[in-house]
Amino acid sequence: MADIVNDAASAYKGVIPADRYHEPYMPLDELRSEITAGVRFWGAEVGGELVGVMGIQDVANDAPAGIGDVTLIRHAYVRTAQRGQGVGGKLLTHLVGIAERPMLMGTWAAANWAVGFYQKHGFTLTSHAEKETLLRTYWNIPARQVETSVVLADARAITLIRKA
Repeated sequence: MADIVNDAASAYKGVIPADRYHEPYMPLDELRSEITAGVRFWGAEVGGELVGVMGIQDVANDAPAGIGDVTLIRHAYVRTAQRGQGVGGKLLTHLVGIAERPMLMGTWAAANWAVGFYQKHGFTLTSHAEKETLLRTYWNIPARQVETSVVLADARAITLIRKA
């Protein structure tokens, strides 16, 4: 899995802020830590070879700033050689199908291909103010990453966000 993440994340080099990109993008210890923190991964194979991974993480929240319990899409990566072949779409469709909670996805604002991918699959880009609240409520990321990220939400989450 770490090989796939790091291969796919090479697309970020020169796109996201230089202070947020490093190699390897996700060291094995960090991947293990994410799994320990509750990220559950699914994989996609082509010809018996694992070529894509995508995780989800259920996050409980009853704070007034939040929209309740949600499922975060975490660490969605497809090997460079298999991009554009529907691997990511199949993984996302599966995860959306099993999620019982509203879904949120955070990604780098400059990763236009990622933002477009989620929009193509029915996710809506949240406003700047919504993004700020959601990232600070549901993720544990550095302030610099909050500044340079966006949040996309499925229809269930958008309804709750816009009511709040």
